[in-house]
Amino acid sequence: MTQNKGKYLIGVYPGTFDPVTKGHLHLIRRASRFVDHLIVGVADNKRKGPLFSLKEREQLLRTDIENMQDKGCEIEVQVFDKLLIHFAKDVNASCIFRGLRAVSDFEYEFQMTGMNAKLDPDIETVFLMASDKWQFVSASFVKEICSMGGDISEFVTPQVAEKLKAKFSK
Repeated sequence: MTQNKGKYLIGVYPGTFDPVTKGHLHLIRRASRFVDHLIVGVADNKRKGPLFSLKEREQLLRTDIENMQDKGCEIEVQVFDKLLIHFAKDVNASCIFRGLRAVSDFEYEFQMTGMNAKLDPDIETVFLMASDKWQFVSASFVKEICSMGGDISEFVTPQVAEKLKAKFSK
């Protein structure tokens, strides 16, 4: 639990998670240290043309989180199909966690944070820098490597690797 003078803190870590990577799981673990309850929000973002269905992404994430040791706080997975700031408000979150890997991430995140602050100034955005081990890992790269027969075992859990390989063997 966090030391927060009696206030119960809820945070949201949103993403498409197509698929969830070890980098995502590392950020979930780190974000969980700052709040009492972390909601991992799986975005139903059809614009991105996800490889996995919303239900598949939700289940993969649930399984990976259940397998995490030393979670530090209550972590749950929820799907959402609305503006992130509205989702955060609906679940009574005080903050939104966002991961940053590179300068290119920052530009997009900076704009989104500014817009979210205009829509609801009471919800803070907290940026977590990816550790050097995970800075280069993205779900897009993992899918591309897998589609070309490359080894993705370093970047995703075994269950995700198995599901990815099955998708590309069809």
